[in-house]
Formats: sequence, C-alpha cells, structure tokens
Amino acid sequence: MARNQEKAQSMLNRYLQAKNDDLKGPKQKRPYLATECRDLNEADKWRQQILREIGKKVMEIQNAGLGEHRIRDLNDDINKLIREKGHWERRIVELGGPDYSKAAPKITDSRGQEVAELTGKGAGYRYFGAAKNLPGVKELFEVEAPKQVRKTRFQMHKAIDPDYYGFRDEEDGLLERVEADAERSMRAQAILEWAEKEHERAAAGG
Repeated sequence: MARNQEKAQSMLNRYLQAKNDDLKGPKQKRPYLATECRDLNEADKWRQQILREIGKKVMEIQNAGLGEHRIRDLNDDINKLIREKGHWERRIVELGGPDYSKAAPKITDSRGQEVAELTGKGAGYRYFGAAKNLPGVKELFEVEAPKQVRKTRFQMHKAIDPDYYGFRDEEDGLLERVEADAERSMRAQAILEWAEKEHERAAAGG
C-alpha cells in the first residue's frame, strides 16, 4: 500500500514539474560563444550561471571517494568552466559592463597564498580538491628542499684574496704607525737597560 502511494506521489511530482516547465517556456541554453551575446544583462546572467556550476563542481571534487576517473573528469570540467568564465567576463567589458577580473576578491589556500586560477588570473591547467592527490599529480605540489652544494677546494681557494693573508693591512697607515710606536718603545727600553748595565759595571770597577 505504501509502495503504491510513493509511486502516485512520484507521478504527481513529475506532472507538476512538467506543467511548471510549460509555463516557463523552453529552457534557454547558454550560447556556445560569448561573442554571440549582444545584451549586457544576458552576459552577466550566463557568467553567474558558470560561477554556480564551478562552485558545485569544486565542492563535489573534494570527495576523494569518487574514484580516479570521476575526479579527473570533474577537474577537466572545472578548468573548462574557468576558461569560459574568462570569455564571458571579457565580453561583459566589451558590452560596457564592469571588469570582474580586476574586482574579483583574492581567494587564498590554507597557506595564505592566492589561488589565482579561481579569480580568473591564472594560466594553464590547474588541479582542485582530490585531484591534487591523484597518481602523478601529487608530486607536482611537493616542493623539493634546496640542495646544499659543497664547495670544492679550488672554489674555496679562489675566494681567498690578499686580505685573507693580511697583505693589505698596512694600506690604511694604521699598522705602520703602531709598528713605529712599538719600535720606538723597544729602542728606548733597550737604551735604558744598556745604561743601567753600564752604570753597574762602572760602580763595580770603581
């Protein structure tokens, strides 16, 4: 009995949906080329539709349990939609509308870095959600630590200049003055010692 009620309700829902569609008229399809659109409001409407589709697919691709093939298909779809969004935004500017590419808010990842591809500023193929962990893709996001290159003996000797050996210490004149002062002090000390010894010798001889 309950099963029959469910079937009846399903048929009623389909009938009401069909009647609603008839009232709305045939569903308008988004133009294949943005250049085919001549109306600014229409162009803005199609851009909004693309944004909703991107958001829906970005949410869906977060699920790693979808399987590799479905994840790859979703990632392809998102990249195509992003390119299409760029076409419509350029068309909106041509029709006298705002430049959404400049006004787009910055979208950042967990490290605080801007995700340029979601703002329409990126270039090339991008990976989203679970697609980043697919075989062959994860390696692209692993930053290799910089290797420390050990210098050869030749490179170390090449970096040694005359300053290393002190060959230029006297060029500023400071060392020369210090040495002259020390030399005078030593000469005076030697003369004093000689005079004292001469005095002692004279006293002993007397």
